[in-house]
Amino acid sequence: MAQREELLGYLFILPWIIGVLVFALGPMAASFYFSLTKYDIVTSPRFTDLANYRKAFFEDPLFWKSLGNTAYYALISVPLGLVSSFLLACLLNAQIRGMVVYRVIYYLPSIIPVVGSSVLWVWILNPRLGLLNLVLKLLGLPTQSWLGNPDLAKPSLILMSLWGIGGGMVIYLAGLQDVPVHLYEAATINGAGGWAKWRHITIPMMTPTIFYNLLMGIVGSFQVFTSAFIMTGGGPLKATYFYMLNLYHNAFRFFRMGYASALAWFLFVILMLLTLVVFSSSGRWVYYMGGVD
Repeated sequence: MAQREELLGYLFILPWIIGVLVFALGPMAASFYFSLTKYDIVTSPRFTDLANYRKAFFEDPLFWKSLGNTAYYALISVPLGLVSSFLLACLLNAQIRGMVVYRVIYYLPSIIPVVGSSVLWVWILNPRLGLLNLVLKLLGLPTQSWLGNPDLAKPSLILMSLWGIGGGMVIYLAGLQDVPVHLYEAATINGAGGWAKWRHITIPMMTPTIFYNLLMGIVGSFQVFTSAFIMTGGGPLKATYFYMLNLYHNAFRFFRMGYASALAWFLFVILMLLTLVVFSSSGRWVYYMGGVD
């Protein structure tokens, strides 16, 4: 009987196992093999050992340029997105009539396809007819070439990333509504004010949610591609030439599939290391009910 139930269990998870093998582990293994070869799709792969990895580290200046641009983007956009979405969620957690409407308004931009958002922001940041420069003119401030200036191109894309904080806001809202009410009641009885409650109850109880959004933000920021591809093409002067754009160009523009596979594995290792660092440090600041993990 136990063996029959075990067999049925394996049969139920068999579609998932097949899916992982065919659509995840299989492509990963193929990618690792191609990363050790010179492969251009047209001809058969030719084994080159670690030549692609050596090329990235020692011969390709665009590897370091794209990695630096991506690190800059992640270092600013991730904390900015975390703080903005958390503060917005705290504001929208108030029990006020019509609050659902405001939540929907702030959430809607996050579900607009990135291509549509990018086209919209190209118009907003247009140096001649853009809405942002129009506002600056009305305020008597100098206008800017947001996407044409190498010093402003990355900050402009970081500004655009705030368009999608609604997704993180919804996750924070769910976490805020799970904070035990009796903690606030006990704090009120002991004379704690609003700031004290927010600092000593809300933030500690929200650290698991902050931890989750931090991980997702890091992974997402290192995979930024569509906005730069549509809005700037990596320019001006490679200022927005992000890592995924470099990988895309090598794979589908120059057909260096072996080298592009090596770049993909570099990204995998970078994200794994960052994830391990965040996990290893979480014990000092992530609080769970019943103790600190």
